[in-house]
Amino acid sequence: MGKLIDGDWIVKSIITTDDSGAYDRLPRTFLDTIEDGHPIFQPELGRYHLYVSYACPWATRTFRYRQLKDLTDHISVSVVHPDMLEDGWVFDSSFPGATEDHLFRKKFLREIYQKADPSITTSVTVPILWDKKTETIVNNESSQIIRILNTAFNGLTGNHIDFYPQEKRTEIDRLNNMIYNNVNNGVYKSGFALTQSAYDDAVTKLFETLDNLDEQLSQSKFLVGDEITEADLRLIPTLLRFDAVYVTHFKCNIRRIVDYKNLHRYMEDMLEVPAIKDTCNIDHIKRHYYYSHEQINPYRIIPKGPDTL
Repeated sequence: MGKLIDGDWIVKSIITTDDSGAYDRLPRTFLDTIEDGHPIFQPELGRYHLYVSYACPWATRTFRYRQLKDLTDHISVSVVHPDMLEDGWVFDSSFPGATEDHLFRKKFLREIYQKADPSITTSVTVPILWDKKTETIVNNESSQIIRILNTAFNGLTGNHIDFYPQEKRTEIDRLNNMIYNNVNNGVYKSGFALTQSAYDDAVTKLFETLDNLDEQLSQSKFLVGDEITEADLRLIPTLLRFDAVYVTHFKCNIRRIVDYKNLHRYMEDMLEVPAIKDTCNIDHIKRHYYYSHEQINPYRIIPKGPDTL
């Protein structure tokens, strides 16, 4: 693994921690938007491209929005290989489901960042929302990209499904904040902790939150009523990886999702949605985590199970 510093690739750990030994996720570097009247990035069909990974939970939620919002024919996509080693994410179609870089035939994802800014200092992450017209990155923060895809192209596609409706935003925002800090990022805080106290704190908050979510889902089909919202689409990537990866690899082993009556039912209901099922590739997921994190799994042994999600 590595990062770009002043445009040069430096091989170093991208796992950052604070003084307490707790995992500290780095902020993203491209934070623009697409909207009518924008001086650079206006909604146009065929203009934009997504770089994603089936393995990365942050990237797959943008991949799902692309399908849910009828953008599969209008936003092209390239999928990186699941291994993330000294060269970071790479394009290599030898692994089923991974692709070449369809735009520039680059070998390394870092070259896409360098093309956008030759002197950039940044971690090299997916997803990337790329503008083919200006040949630069619009945004590489998944939570912002899904908001862009939720509304920016509605007038062109006629798809007005809204996963962030005005009347539910207060509750969605509350859930997003709790889920991001304690679940989405909580599994990483548990797995990448460098001290016992940092791990104990993270894993305790993780399972307290899962317990609360399980109770909430006893009252409704989805997190905010009977329709899928952004909160569901932000939670489900973590749940889909939980029993196969996080329980063992990140030591999140107090309970499994299959042990939760309502969370497990909810996960199965979410997998009935084609956009979620189609973008859940357990082979990419297991290969990425168990093979890429040498500091956690130095022999890179990939477990056979579990038999089901």
